[in-house]
Amino acid sequence: MSKIYDLIIIGAGPAGLSAGLYGARARLSTLIIEKDKTGGQIATTDEVANYPGSIENATGPSLVARMVEQCEEFGAERTKDTVIDFDFENKVKIIKCEKQEYRAKSVIIATGATPKKLGCPGEKELTGKGVSYCATCDGAFFEDMEVFVVGGGDSAVEEAMFLTKFASKVTIVHRRDALRAAKSIQEKAMANPKIEFKWDTVIEEVKGDGIVESVVFKNVKTGELEQHDADEEFGTFGIFVFTGYDPQTKVFQGKLNTSKQGYIIGDELMKTNFEGVFVAGDCREKLLRQVVTATADGAIAAVMAEKYVEENEF
Repeated sequence: MSKIYDLIIIGAGPAGLSAGLYGARARLSTLIIEKDKTGGQIATTDEVANYPGSIENATGPSLVARMVEQCEEFGAERTKDTVIDFDFENKVKIIKCEKQEYRAKSVIIATGATPKKLGCPGEKELTGKGVSYCATCDGAFFEDMEVFVVGGGDSAVEEAMFLTKFASKVTIVHRRDALRAAKSIQEKAMANPKIEFKWDTVIEEVKGDGIVESVVFKNVKTGELEQHDADEEFGTFGIFVFTGYDPQTKVFQGKLNTSKQGYIIGDELMKTNFEGVFVAGDCREKLLRQVVTATADGAIAAVMAEKYVEENEF
């Protein structure tokens, strides 16, 4: 029989690593399963300026490395594997992965979410170097510069208004001729003198040597291409993409309660519809998806997992 862990955490982003730290520190035998890169989205972030107490010039990888070190100091185990199925019906939870099967008394799902991409040339290479998916994280880096916001829903328009606090001009780029955002949000954006609109337009290519230097727009109705170059004073500008997120919850959908968008529903104590199964981080249905909220979720979920293990007989 395989070992029965007190706690298994699925996902090694900030939420999962925070849960691992709290779980292991509480002397729970803890295993963190990660299918891909440790750290989640933050692992690709060059600078972290909005995480409380982050040191000067802190990067995503450096913050993740410290989180991993803390987990391991308290005895959390880590493994690389991919969840393909599970059974949460009984007291001992079974997690079936590609390499092997794992068992635990409690489980925290912290699989995260990934921003939907434009899918154009240059986007991947210049992510974190002018291309961003988080206005709160990166808006301040574009003080007095021009920025473009891609999208037409509530999030895109709200983030565009937020970016006017920093940018000299914000242009909303939308593939349709009308926004999908709520009318009240649209009215505020249209009344903001810093916001302009580029209708029926998509980004065809992002160009630059190390940083964003130009962007090629395409009019979806006429097919016309237009290149926009950075202002000589700054040599760069921002491209913020807000076309939605894809929660990494496919394997759990149909059994765990999820929103229409696929986010796992958990209460303020991170409890799901299965006893002893908790959710944390960006894969959870919630308002704000940031490193600070992910780590808070992870801490709460681990504390609740500890209580659950203590209060139940296995």
